[in-house]
Amino acid sequence: MPALLAAHPLVCVLIGMVGLHLSALTAGLAGLAVAGVFTMGFIGPFDLATTTGGQLLPAIQGTLAEALHSTSTIIWIIFPALVLDAFQRGVGAVGRLRDALAGLTTNRRVQAILIAWFFGLFMEGAAGFGTPVALAAPLLYGMGYPPVRAVALALLGHAAGVSFGAIGTPTLAQLELTCLDAQQLAFQVALFHACLGWLLLFAMVRLADIGPMRRADWGWAVLAGAVFFVPFLAFAFLAGPELPSMAGAVVGLVVFVGILQRTGSAGGLNAKELVADLAPYLMIVALILLTRLIGPLAEILRTATLDWRLYDHFSGSFAPLYHPGTLLWGGLIIGALMTGRLSNLPGATWSALQRLVTVTLALLVMLTLSRLMVQSGMITALAEAAASTGPAWPILSPMVGVLGTFITGSATASNILFTDLQVQAAGALGLSTLIMVAAQGFGSAIGNTIAPHNIIAGAATVGLVGKEGSVLRQTALVCAVYTLLGGVGVMVALAL
Repeated sequence: MPALLAAHPLVCVLIGMVGLHLSALTAGLAGLAVAGVFTMGFIGPFDLATTTGGQLLPAIQGTLAEALHSTSTIIWIIFPALVLDAFQRGVGAVGRLRDALAGLTTNRRVQAILIAWFFGLFMEGAAGFGTPVALAAPLLYGMGYPPVRAVALALLGHAAGVSFGAIGTPTLAQLELTCLDAQQLAFQVALFHACLGWLLLFAMVRLADIGPMRRADWGWAVLAGAVFFVPFLAFAFLAGPELPSMAGAVVGLVVFVGILQRTGSAGGLNAKELVADLAPYLMIVALILLTRLIGPLAEILRTATLDWRLYDHFSGSFAPLYHPGTLLWGGLIIGALMTGRLSNLPGATWSALQRLVTVTLALLVMLTLSRLMVQSGMITALAEAAASTGPAWPILSPMVGVLGTFITGSATASNILFTDLQVQAAGALGLSTLIMVAAQGFGSAIGNTIAPHNIIAGAATVGLVGKEGSVLRQTALVCAVYTLLGGVGVMVALAL
């Protein structure tokens, strides 16, 4: 019974977003209202006031303070990521980078690898928040791909990098909610994707053209996977969650195009003309590597922290100089200065601010719901129910991440909603917290391929209205198989 009551707020969000087509903000407010009623101690066993010795007002204040703290630290990443996206669009950099890739080859499957895979993964790592699908789908459509296929290719192509999208935001949100080591969690999540992401790549390449795949198609697909996943894993192991998708895509693309040109299968690509367009990304990569790989520098930056504590139960900490959002700002500003484009930054900042309001409110509501459920014991009740599944839970755990993204349209929001559930379920079952949190991150990433929000947004860019179900039919089976294999992968990781 407690678990059924505890599930009500999440079911409310699910019905609101999927059944009633409400926004994440509206559905989240409805779920928060239900959780608020349940945690006042009037219905069921959940009483928020027990966290502060029976005093309700301090408990509400502390829970809201935790939610505000987590929201602000995540927004400090999202804001510069949105500014970077608006800045690059404003100066035409995104269009030039995209067009340069499109002009390299006429091979349909290699074109899909360049645009949906490398370009999609790069934009996911750099900007996230639906950018890869919004940019790649119309380009593929413009190159002659049918609209349903164009959107499906874009969805499948970027999914392996979603865990580290927008400079690592989904995984950084998990770190904000746990005490796990950043590099260990990033590597474990990356390892799941590196082992299984080949399914996404091969499904995408197969879908890119009619007829069976030829030996050459398989060869280009294997090469594309190898040159992305190797640096992807290396950046996760060495630097943490900020760089794997973006830097892995850059390294992989350079190697892939180099080999493509050596075989005579590609046209020319003037890298010098693209240096200015790549400058902000290069500066961001450089700053993150410097602060993550140089131990003494990292230690100095970590020591400058802003800490707070409330009622001896609620607390938070923020290291502004070490935070990826600060490094994102630094790389963007340096890149703009180096290329003489600093005058474009104020307009991009204003554009991002306009987009940020709704994002901030939705994030605050979801985080308040999450912290309220944690502090009142609702997540504990759900974790105990999960623990009752016994050996089956590790296989089911990635499905929770998929469900969260399907509901919210965001891997970050999914991780905010369910990471605490994974942590407590791991404790109840005596499992590795690191692996179970990684399973959540893995599942939330692949959920992007079936999330209604992403499909609708992608379909809109190619004029595909009323046929979004056709896209879902192209991605649903791949998502299901990927999720199931992820559960098997979690079992294997726990057994090692």
